[in-house]
Amino acid sequence: MWFKNAIFYRFSQTFSYTPEALEEQLLEKAFTPCGSQELSRFGWVSPTNGMSDMLVHAGNGFMLIAGQKEEKILPATVIRQKLDDKVKVIEHEQARKVFKKEKDQLKDEIVIDLLPRAFSKYSKTWALIAPDHDLMIVDASSHKRAEELLSHLRSVLGSLPVVLPDVNQSPSAVMSNWLEQPGEQFQGLIPLDECELRDSAMENGVIRCKGQDLESDEIKLHLEAGKRVVKLALEWQESLNFILQDDLCIKRIKLSDQLKEKMEQDSPDEALECFDADFVQMSLELTRLIPKLLEAFGGEAQRP
Repeated sequence: MWFKNAIFYRFSQTFSYTPEALEEQLLEKAFTPCGSQELSRFGWVSPTNGMSDMLVHAGNGFMLIAGQKEEKILPATVIRQKLDDKVKVIEHEQARKVFKKEKDQLKDEIVIDLLPRAFSKYSKTWALIAPDHDLMIVDASSHKRAEELLSHLRSVLGSLPVVLPDVNQSPSAVMSNWLEQPGEQFQGLIPLDECELRDSAMENGVIRCKGQDLESDEIKLHLEAGKRVVKLALEWQESLNFILQDDLCIKRIKLSDQLKEKMEQDSPDEALECFDADFVQMSLELTRLIPKLLEAFGGEAQRP
């Protein structure tokens, strides 16, 4: 199993939980389906997609957890139509106008009535805990989704001392310089053929390039005109391809053909063993990559 995205956090204090102790804590908030009158519910599930009942998958000093969220689907258009119909009936039968406060109450009644018949949408979010590296990595495409998982983990552990790393140099300025001055690219990180340029002076001034030679004169002209790289496709040591954003979010992670071939050759036959091998390899690659990314942008800034 491989993360598609990675938002990473630094532990500001040592993460002291063993896999067994963490398992015990997560069991208190294991996932159970929504009740008939609940709009949503979050809980912890097996990160192995049912291959094991354990809520913590551990190996090689790493831990993998997963949270699942159930959300009831109540289309706003359906609620609005039912509310309009109900208001019309009241106004017609009672010859009076229905005002906002009463409409809000009627809306709540409609939601309560519809909830037991609503469909559910399920979403799962994985997180990798690497205590030896003081890192926690969440497979999420947005900070909001990552923070939701962290908030629920914090609620079961009592505290979770993690922070988003800060760097000494602007990632946008450094990535722009890599394209302007190819000789100054960071060792092991090779720009590919995709980027997004943004004009800091114009809110809507965005240029997206895909399948382009990023060292071309055309790209250099945009950079000379003041645009800066906010997203850049990179290859890491012939192992991973990904999009790096200027907020250090890693998106669209893909294995290189070389790494994929190597892993297929070494892949165990049993499903859970194969999952574990992928998990350990992913953990090793991400915990090698992230320190190098931080180093590429001048290292981590010291916090007061």
